[in-house]
Amino acid sequence: MEKSLPYRIEFAGQDEWEDAMGLAWKTFLDFEAQEYSPEGVRSFEDFITDTGLKGMFRMGTYQMMTAWDGMRMVGMITLRNQMHISLLFVDKEYHRRGIGSALIGKMAGYVKNELGKKRMTVNASPYGVPFYHQVGFRDLGSERCQDGIKYTPMEYLL
Repeated sequence: MEKSLPYRIEFAGQDEWEDAMGLAWKTFLDFEAQEYSPEGVRSFEDFITDTGLKGMFRMGTYQMMTAWDGMRMVGMITLRNQMHISLLFVDKEYHRRGIGSALIGKMAGYVKNELGKKRMTVNASPYGVPFYHQVGFRDLGSERCQDGIKYTPMEYLL
């Protein structure tokens, strides 16, 4: 899944949280919010602005990698419970350039080689399902809805 790109991918620094959540929110509004009820939009906003989540990131129990084009953050991926992709967003100007695939590849390498896990999971949004299928994830069930958030549970074997 990993290929050479002109973008830098690395673990996020402590000072990059706000920019990453801003990227997630902007991209969510551009591509996904129209698929959700007002409750779902509020649930997503509450999730990315939760101080507990930020605290877990600061303690190192909620990992985040970011993709950079020079000094511009163009993508981000987060991991919870050592194997679950919690957020994956790429700036709309950078879609279809391999950044999402590269973020997954880098995180998969970390999950497998550093954490010793054999799979990753994700609750894919309706917009993200075709992408996750393309990079090798498979459905674990049909689409569900919780707190207004639509998702399909998926896994990727490492």
